[in-house]
Amino acid sequence: MQTDAELVKAILNGEKHVFAELVRRYERPVRAVAIDVLGDYHSATDVSQDAFVKDYERLTGLRKPESFGPWLMKITRRCALDSVRRRPKETRLETNVAAAIENPNGQLDEDKQRLLAAVVKLPKAEKQAVMLRYFSDNSVNDVAEILGRSTGTVTKQLSRARVRLRKIIERSEK
Repeated sequence: MQTDAELVKAILNGEKHVFAELVRRYERPVRAVAIDVLGDYHSATDVSQDAFVKDYERLTGLRKPESFGPWLMKITRRCALDSVRRRPKETRLETNVAAAIENPNGQLDEDKQRLLAAVVKLPKAEKQAVMLRYFSDNSVNDVAEILGRSTGTVTKQLSRARVRLRKIIERSEK
């Protein structure tokens, strides 16, 4: 399997079709970031497509091809925030987050449903950190870079989120 950096270099060398592999690799994490900002699955799908288009158009500006993932997540977050600014306020539908991390068969098992239900109850900053770290499989440093926070802040938010998640899940099991 080729690394992100190898794929980016291939695209920049004229192998445009290779971008499809990056889309496949990052489709769910990008959608998860967009859903977290927008709270709506359908809007997030549109924003995800916009983010991939902007990413492709700006690929020549990527200085470190090995940082493709965090760079794409930043673009996605900016696209989602731009979308929020352009549209009137809508009710957040937190349950739509499930669509971003569902299994290939479209179903979440009971444990994952319980965990997801707990995650969407977290404060926004903690929820963003958890989704980027665990659902999108980013490193703590990448999460900090994507969110524009220090690594220490993200580490503390993840720690607090784990404590809250344990309490939320324990309460739901009673």
